[in-house]
Amino acid sequence: MAGKKGFDRMVDYISKVMLPTATSCWQPFLGLALVVILVGSAVGCPARCECSAQAKSVNCHRKRFLTIPEGIPIETRVLDLSKNKLRSVNPDNFSSYPQLEELDLSGNLIGQVEPGAFNALVNMHSLSLKSNRIYLIPMGVFSGLSNLTLLDISDNKIVILLDYMFQDLRNLKSLEVGDNDLVYISHRAFSGLVSLETLTLERCNLTVVPTEALSHLHALVSLHLRQLSISTLHPYSFKKLFRLRHLEIDSWLSLDVVPPNTLHGLNLTTLSITNTNLSAFPYQPLRHMSYLTHLNLSFSRIEQIEGGMLRELVRLRELRLMGARLATVEPHAFQGMKSLRILNISRNQLETLERISFQDPEVLEMLLIDGNPLVCDCRLTWILRRRRSLRFGNVQPECASPEAIRGQPLKELEEPLLSRYVTCTEPKILEEHVELFLVDEGQPSLLHCSAEGSPRPIISWLTPRRRLITEKTNGRVIVHPNGTLEIKVSEVHDSGVYTCVASNAAGNDTMSVSLAVKSLGISDRSLYANRTHQYYTDPNSTASNGTGSHNVPFGLDLKTILVSTAMGCFTFLGVVLFCFLLLFVWSRGKGKHKNNIDIEYVPRKVAGVPVDPPETSGPRRVNMKMI
Repeated sequence: MAGKKGFDRMVDYISKVMLPTATSCWQPFLGLALVVILVGSAVGCPARCECSAQAKSVNCHRKRFLTIPEGIPIETRVLDLSKNKLRSVNPDNFSSYPQLEELDLSGNLIGQVEPGAFNALVNMHSLSLKSNRIYLIPMGVFSGLSNLTLLDISDNKIVILLDYMFQDLRNLKSLEVGDNDLVYISHRAFSGLVSLETLTLERCNLTVVPTEALSHLHALVSLHLRQLSISTLHPYSFKKLFRLRHLEIDSWLSLDVVPPNTLHGLNLTTLSITNTNLSAFPYQPLRHMSYLTHLNLSFSRIEQIEGGMLRELVRLRELRLMGARLATVEPHAFQGMKSLRILNISRNQLETLERISFQDPEVLEMLLIDGNPLVCDCRLTWILRRRRSLRFGNVQPECASPEAIRGQPLKELEEPLLSRYVTCTEPKILEEHVELFLVDEGQPSLLHCSAEGSPRPIISWLTPRRRLITEKTNGRVIVHPNGTLEIKVSEVHDSGVYTCVASNAAGNDTMSVSLAVKSLGISDRSLYANRTHQYYTDPNSTASNGTGSHNVPFGLDLKTILVSTAMGCFTFLGVVLFCFLLLFVWSRGKGKHKNNIDIEYVPRKVAGVPVDPPETSGPRRVNMKMI
């Protein structure tokens, strides 16, 4: 290294001192000498390194250097010093290479980078400090790198990102900060990164999204947050990221919900939330994502996609939900999604996927549905008809039932097998003999309905006011999984004709049942509102007596009786005391101090007979003496 510095000083001395002051006869020779020296330096290369004069690159990868090697040409633009044993970087290390554009220091033992270490590298646009032992990067380390576009400081031991540590990197486009012991990012750590487009934070100890720090990245386009210990997303977690288009959240194993306003203000085209504990499809956070084209919610605990909840995703082209617990895709689940071309729901628990789930199933180009226990009946006919043109990916979906075609790939099912096994039977309601149910007001009502068919029919009910009640309905009137309609507290206006509707892909069947609620003249509903507890009665239980109601004895609550008795006693004693007080005040106010008071009264009777029969008729008198 000392020889390299001596060589640089000699060249500098010849060009700046000797050449200008030499006589005219010596100047040509000194100039020639300088050219020879410069040509010699151009073809030089450090020992054990590989150099390319044409690419102006020096490759010293994995050469066990303890310090910066000597002999690096000053015109070098690409320098690879990765996988060596360098321990520090100071301002003198690279001050002689002003043309350097790419510098790779990854995989060393660097524990300290001094401020100003890269001041001379004004042309550098790529710097990698990955896989070192850096604990802290102080302010000023990146000063002078005004043209840097790529910075990788991942896989170090950095604990905190300080305020303004990147403020000189105004042209930086990509920043990698993953694989650190990062526990905190200061609110102004990213201040100055006015051109940053891609940020990766992964495998850190962050427990919350650094919302305030991220809010300085107004030009950010892609944000990757992988393998973090964050369990909760707060509303407005990504505020002020107006240009963000790609957001990736991966391997947040404790994340179980995405609040409605979490993504508020974003205008994403790609959203990936994978390897999480999500149990419900995040409909609300996605409602305003009208420009979303790719959505990935794979490897979660999502069990169903409800109908009509994704209608605003009109530009979505690709939906991935593989490796979850998806068991139901409801009718009209993809309503409004006219641009859907790729659907990946492989490795789930789906028995079927009906045509009615799609806005336009004909535009679907790729359907990955392998790894599901598919029931090959008439509900899959639309897929089987397109099995030659529809792409199923590398793994072909197979029938899990019926038994005769178990294990058969959908593409290999021929017409004879289709007409014989891929069928459905219409629902048939198993009618009950009772057509009229009587119930007292305030009592619960149970109306039973069951049906058979293939696939298993879904039971719903229509009320007398034409309101549709399904298993998803909550409130006073519900439908149990076995098809029984329950009215928890019957009211007079519930009377009327109820219609049971059993439906499947092959058709539907109906049955009407009349309910009559007998009025007991109860004007205050609160008197019977609490008489029914949360329960469920087996339709086959003898307790229901086939009438769909329960005879619950009506009784006064003990607490109510005690309170009423106490209030009555207090009222009676209060009236008596008030009367005596009035008598006392009246007697004092007259100025007459009477010691005797006469009171007339009529004796009470028991069963119409006076307790003490009077000797004479009329009221009796009593004399009271005032003390």
